[in-house]
Amino acid sequence: MRVFSLCQPLLALTLAPLLLGIISRVKAFVAGRSGPPLIQPYLDLLRLLGKGAVYSRTTTAVFRLAPVVGLAAVTAAVLLLPIGGTRAVIAFPGDLVLLAYLLGLLRFLTVIGALDTGSSFEGMGASREVHFSSLAEPVLMLAVAALARKLDSISLSGIYMPLSFGTWLAAGPALVMAAVAMLVIVLAENARIPVDDPNTHLELTMIHEVMVLDYSGPDLAFILYGAALKLWVFGSLLVGLCVPVRTGWFVVDAGAFVLGMFALAVIVGIIESAMARLRLLRVPQLLVGAGALAVLALVLVARS
Repeated sequence: MRVFSLCQPLLALTLAPLLLGIISRVKAFVAGRSGPPLIQPYLDLLRLLGKGAVYSRTTTAVFRLAPVVGLAAVTAAVLLLPIGGTRAVIAFPGDLVLLAYLLGLLRFLTVIGALDTGSSFEGMGASREVHFSSLAEPVLMLAVAALARKLDSISLSGIYMPLSFGTWLAAGPALVMAAVAMLVIVLAENARIPVDDPNTHLELTMIHEVMVLDYSGPDLAFILYGAALKLWVFGSLLVGLCVPVRTGWFVVDAGAFVLGMFALAVIVGIIESAMARLRLLRVPQLLVGAGALAVLALVLVARS
């Protein structure tokens, strides 16, 4: 079983950039274009790793350490995630709190790296990032709390391992609301439309991308790879809830999980193709609405 537990981080480290490739291909398909190859994110990472980094004279060691430590934080978060019916590499009561702290550390490092440049544009993006994250993080914790209450566990492995279609039959409405809230968080935390546009180049409207404008070479590669892993982490929480395949055969369960991750990437691509980015003043309303769904899910589970 310990060998099977190692498959989750291996799959994440290997396939996380592929999710970005799938999203790009789906958006291109909907727009009637051929689009980049699925492996384009891997090619971009290799290209950046082969380049040199340029640093402004106004930056300090904080700017250089932020991408490395941030990547280490999100990689550690991957180790806390179970896959199928298999326990995570690192599992203990309360590990979901550690997951939230690791993701918060990644955001904190990205923000202070942006502020270290002294750029007003990057400071503006950092301010927006902190504002929206203060609304998104409680939604995630409330949604996970609803699952923890239903499965009677405060460990991610204890929550996701027993999940099955029978759980959905017993608490379907609450789980649907928790899943919708998690989907909104997947979009918000990963700078996807309708919250943010990862492909925009207008500093006045960017949130996440404006914070990494001064990075180049390997540092930018670490940031992009960390962003792909972050998408995998949040996607795992949603897919683990929505695709609770527990046959007892690890290959089948893991295969269903991977297919669920690919399906999530397709859904994100369709959403980004069908919707425009929301006005910045509308984003808090979206997050508050997701929070209301998460609270209602928690109340329904607590009363059942």
